[in-house]
Amino acid sequence: MPRQLRLKLRRPATYERDDFAAGPSNAAARAALSAWPEWHGGAMVLVGPEGVGKTHLARLWAEAAGAVELSPQDPDLSHTGPALIEDVDRGFDEEFLFHRINMAARPGGGLLLTARTAPALWPVELPDLRSRLNALPVAEIEPPDDAVLEAVLRRLFARCNITPHDDVIPYIINRIERSAPAAWEVVQRLDAASGESHRPVSRVLARQVLEDETENLDLFE
Repeated sequence: MPRQLRLKLRRPATYERDDFAAGPSNAAARAALSAWPEWHGGAMVLVGPEGVGKTHLARLWAEAAGAVELSPQDPDLSHTGPALIEDVDRGFDEEFLFHRINMAARPGGGLLLTARTAPALWPVELPDLRSRLNALPVAEIEPPDDAVLEAVLRRLFARCNITPHDDVIPYIINRIERSAPAAWEVVQRLDAASGESHRPVSRVLARQVLEDETENLDLFE
């Protein structure tokens, strides 16, 4: 009988609470965000490298707080309630951010900023803004631990409609960079390799994919 082909239908990413990969690496950040609205000055900065779940966690906070997402480049100050501003370290309007931080401390306010780096590293010209940023509490998400990386891999395989063999995920965890982008890259490569050869996603296939990656890197050394 001919083998049944897996449909290449990707499930969209979601930001549901049950889909968040909780673990020791993000426990401190989760606790810090859950303390709202008792944040000092009404504002918080959520920091962490790419792909550790900042956006997911920030949107869960925004849902709970009834916050509106704003652009860091938008000078509009008409919204006075809780606000979420993402990727602040990629550029922002200084006057706008200064006023948003001040507004966060007012009754009914609140402000969550997300960034890959701490506020001390953001280029700022306004002295008053620099002092505000230095005073903000910071919650940090660390690179994924084993529990988080396993949950991330399971979610990514599910997005690709892949059910890997039981020993595949532990094998991958011990051999890839500890980041969600690295996990997504290996899942896509396994998806492509299994689709081309009509093979199940097994440890053997995972080893071949990862060893091929290592060999390709060696060519450039």
